[in-house]
Amino acid sequence: MAEPLRLKAKSASPGIASGPAFLAEEPKAPSAAERPDAAPASRAVGGYGALEKAIDISISELEHLADGADAESRDIIDFQIEVLRDPTIAEATGARLEADENVVFAWVATLDAYIGELEAADEEQMRARAVDILDIKNRVLGALAGTPIADFPPGSVFVGKDMEPSRFLAHDWSKGGGIALFAGSTAGHVALLARAKSVPMVIGTGRFSAADGDPVSVDGNAGAVILQAGSMLIPPLAPVQEPAGDTQTTGGELRTADGVPILLSININDPAEIDALDPATAGVGLMRSEFSITSVADAANEEQQLAIYRRVLEQAGDRPVTIRMLDIGGDKPLPGLEDLPALASGLRGIRLLLARPEIARVQARALLRAAVFGRLSVMLPMVTFPDEIDRMRDIFREEAEKLGRRALHHRMPPIGMMVEVPAAALMLDAFGAAAFFSFGTNDLTQYLAASARDDIDADAGKAAPAVLRLLAQAVKLTAGKPVSICGDMAGNPHYLPGLLAAGLRHFSVAPARRPAIRSAIIGLNADGTKAAGE
Repeated sequence: MAEPLRLKAKSASPGIASGPAFLAEEPKAPSAAERPDAAPASRAVGGYGALEKAIDISISELEHLADGADAESRDIIDFQIEVLRDPTIAEATGARLEADENVVFAWVATLDAYIGELEAADEEQMRARAVDILDIKNRVLGALAGTPIADFPPGSVFVGKDMEPSRFLAHDWSKGGGIALFAGSTAGHVALLARAKSVPMVIGTGRFSAADGDPVSVDGNAGAVILQAGSMLIPPLAPVQEPAGDTQTTGGELRTADGVPILLSININDPAEIDALDPATAGVGLMRSEFSITSVADAANEEQQLAIYRRVLEQAGDRPVTIRMLDIGGDKPLPGLEDLPALASGLRGIRLLLARPEIARVQARALLRAAVFGRLSVMLPMVTFPDEIDRMRDIFREEAEKLGRRALHHRMPPIGMMVEVPAAALMLDAFGAAAFFSFGTNDLTQYLAASARDDIDADAGKAAPAVLRLLAQAVKLTAGKPVSICGDMAGNPHYLPGLLAAGLRHFSVAPARRPAIRSAIIGLNADGTKAAGE
């Protein structure tokens, strides 16, 4: 039997504790429908008045937490209350609101700026205070969204990058348990509290693999974490760089009747489809990230998005995963941003993300951090002009630099584009910054046929010849870059001969459509003709 893995760490509070692991960086991000106690999305809508109310709620929660607390705990809570009442934070947030930022993103951006300054400080004491500001940010964000931070099971070993002081204070440590932090500080408030309450705690373990409920032991005397057999320390990453080459052509490969390789991936449109993903079968050609976002508060929650993206990447194993950035706006409104202009103004997909960069920056950070857990590619929605890719790549580079200064592991993924606007399809040779292309035939058909959204199903068959001709022309303009198709047309065997004839060799379809498309492909030649004997 394999020996347990013992990881060297630094003691922050003496003592020995064992229990099931609670992975703080993998929150179970339930949908709004799964949160019966959650406030409606409109709770997060509003201006400075909504923020003032959320701050007042947070202060009341902290004061309640301070009831009966010892002197040291009270001092920490008083510090957080003092920060919440700091007029400079209110002024900075108000300035962002006057610049037409949404209240949720104005608050997040203001507090993130403070956190970044503290994390970059030379003195450890100052760096250790960053988690206090993170604590405050998350508490107010929860009050805005109506989703307070939940406690974790008594007797657990808390595992994460760091731990918020109020989370420590709200937890019942009488049932045992301990703390194992990938980073952390002996000068931080949680370490001080752990020593005062005799909770075993270690810091500086580095990232290690574990699952919720795995047995973990914390040795705060010797400075070590003991994990069950099969666990591993995740090695430090190489410097951030953008992978080169074809990231789209492994996994799920089959061949046409005349021997031409075809890649068959799946689309993910729903959280339930993540668990059904079988890495032995296929990778993910398109994950629509909108399913993880039910309100503007979700769009501002970097950790929630990171947890979902990480879950998909780890489920996929060595298979490639392409995640499309948020395609919201127009006929896909995001609750909390109802004031945005309608589709007639063109503010949808990448145009909305660039018009509201606070949304794009949160998602970019989550994707950059998630990229270390698998073979991630990022796809931009509704791209029309080449400079849109350039501007989004600039956002990714800027956020990567910020993550680097905060010593957060991240990796720059390849960034490609959905081809769903006819103007872009006719000019793909002008999109040199795109790492890859994926045809979204749903919107492409609608815009090419000038159909209303409600009429597209009826018009799709009539428009198909024009769409196929456009695809054949567009494929010739891709200059050898990876190309795929992920719209409904890809999952319809009736269109498969025309798609093959157009030069497409990578199909991403709904999981239920995969068997039919696979069977159809092996019965066709690469030029779309039927194989002999068929």
